Amino acid sequence: MKRVTASLKTKVLLLSILPLVLVTVAITMISLTQARILSEQEISIFEENLLRSKRQELQHYVALAMNSIEHIIAKADPGDKQAEESIKEILHGLTYGDDGYFFVYDRKGMNLVHPIQHELVGQNLMDLQDANGKYVIQDLLRIAESGGGFYQYVWGKPSKGDLEDKLSYVVEIPKFNWMVGTGLYIDDISNEVAAIRLKVTRNIRNTFFTVVVILAGTVIIIALVGVAINMHASQLADERLRQLAHNHVQFQVSQRRNFARELHDGINQLMVSVKFRLELARDKLLKQDDSAVNDLDKGCDVLNMAIQEVRRISHDLRPIQLDDLGLESAIYSMTSDFSERTRMLTNVRIELPEQRLPDDIEITLYRIVQESLTNIEKHAEANNVGIRIWPKEGYIWVEVADDGKGFVEDKAEAGIGLLNMRERTELLSGHFSLKSRPGSGTKLRAGFTIL
Repeated sequence: MKRVTASLKTKVLLLSILPLVLVTVAITMISLTQARILSEQEISIFEENLLRSKRQELQHYVALAMNSIEHIIAKADPGDKQAEESIKEILHGLTYGDDGYFFVYDRKGMNLVHPIQHELVGQNLMDLQDANGKYVIQDLLRIAESGGGFYQYVWGKPSKGDLEDKLSYVVEIPKFNWMVGTGLYIDDISNEVAAIRLKVTRNIRNTFFTVVVILAGTVIIIALVGVAINMHASQLADERLRQLAHNHVQFQVSQRRNFARELHDGINQLMVSVKFRLELARDKLLKQDDSAVNDLDKGCDVLNMAIQEVRRISHDLRPIQLDDLGLESAIYSMTSDFSERTRMLTNVRIELPEQRLPDDIEITLYRIVQESLTNIEKHAEANNVGIRIWPKEGYIWVEVADDGKGFVEDKAEAGIGLLNMRERTELLSGHFSLKSRPGSGTKLRAGFTIL
């Protein structure tokens, strides 16, 4: 029984903790997912803003370069070699930062200006591909012919000697069929974005671990509180069980004491009286005394009284009507005697299940009705009494109500009759309730599991 109770308490504790864990995990996962989505959006916006600033910077550089050669272009004619050389010289000298320079290509893909990689000057790079397979010069020429624009590709970074992502802006000089442009390496943007993404990931991970720690602490606290409550409840239940066992033993001892007293003071005295009468009659018969018949008659009367006393005690221990007639007939017989004796009107309604009730429940129902009628007769001053027994949802219920003077419930709990009924009910794990108010009668109800 203790093992079953412990298992039930463990299940109750798990049922109290499991929803908390599931809800916390669900909320945490949703929150972290939303945080990750929002962070990616913020990173994308940040990256786009950096690229926008790079584009604006490139447009500004190209505008400055075009301004520096515009006067030459305006005066030159197509194919003017001297003008072309002047423009190449000016663009070759325009650099900025460690890796900023201008480049020039003709429509055939021939490199004309490259201040950093001099070995490229004079080479046809029309079919040059970057690490991603892009035809860089072809794409740049096409963009320039369409009015100019931006293009991203992979190119060697002079200051590092490695390949890096580069963003270029190109325009066309129609008079010479040239493409002029410049570019900025955007590896710094990638590094900043990677650093921000790493920081966001670390923050999300720290948040997750924090939630896990808080959840673990909460679960531990709930478990400790649950264990403490269960221990306290178990102690109370054990104390109540010990009290019930003690009261039951006392009740049995009291019953045995009463039984012994009744045997000694009742039947024993009667049997002694019969013995004296028989001895006296025997002595008189030996003396030929006719009055011996009178002593025999009195002895028979006393013996009949002893028989009735034995029947009464036997009825108190176990009503013979329960075995012979059943619970319903036994209660009807008891209430009939009660009404005849007290002149109180009784309304009895009994509905029993088809299968006979267990013996312990039958005798408890009988004793509850018997004790209730005894209390009503002694204390209630009632005119009407209602008794009802019925099955409902796996229980068998008994209810005894009267229209008597009632009483204050707290003061009535000390009564031995009510204590006996309550303890009889609790010993069978039943439900017991009592409602009473001064001047409003009393209603007693008890229920027992029959499934």
